[in-house]
Amino acid sequence: MKEITITTQFSVFDSLEDLPNDIYSLMEQAVAIRKKAYAPYSKFRVGTAILLDNGKIVLGSNQENAAYPSGLCAERVAIFQAGAIYPDAKILKMAITAASDTNKTTTPIPPCGSCRQSIAEYEIKQDTPIEIYFMGETGAIYKSASLKNLLPFLFDKNFL
Repeated sequence: MKEITITTQFSVFDSLEDLPNDIYSLMEQAVAIRKKAYAPYSKFRVGTAILLDNGKIVLGSNQENAAYPSGLCAERVAIFQAGAIYPDAKILKMAITAASDTNKTTTPIPPCGSCRQSIAEYEIKQDTPIEIYFMGETGAIYKSASLKNLLPFLFDKNFL
């Protein structure tokens, strides 16, 4: 048997005010759309704002359904919308924020596994990294320089 070690690295910002101006604005838009999420079952609201290389910003919030598998996470709502409306644009940055209606989220909330796989598809397609910033309702914000940093063993078209 052989062991391998994989390391990842994140930048940590203590608060929104510590973010660069462009990311602060992107995260503020993610917070605003988070508040419009349709989350009557989980009471867990997520908002995402995506900055494209054409300067456009695409927003998404989680959309739940009584038939749970039919809902979609905010990250996938935004990324699929970006892919549909601006198919040739590259995704530069994503800002993600999550909050619960029942308790305060103060630790950074990363994308779920399904969202990581969907983001990976676009990062591979465009052949450039996507910066991902994520936070809870308040507190620190983590920055990942790419999706590969969050999902080092990603599944892609090369396995098919």
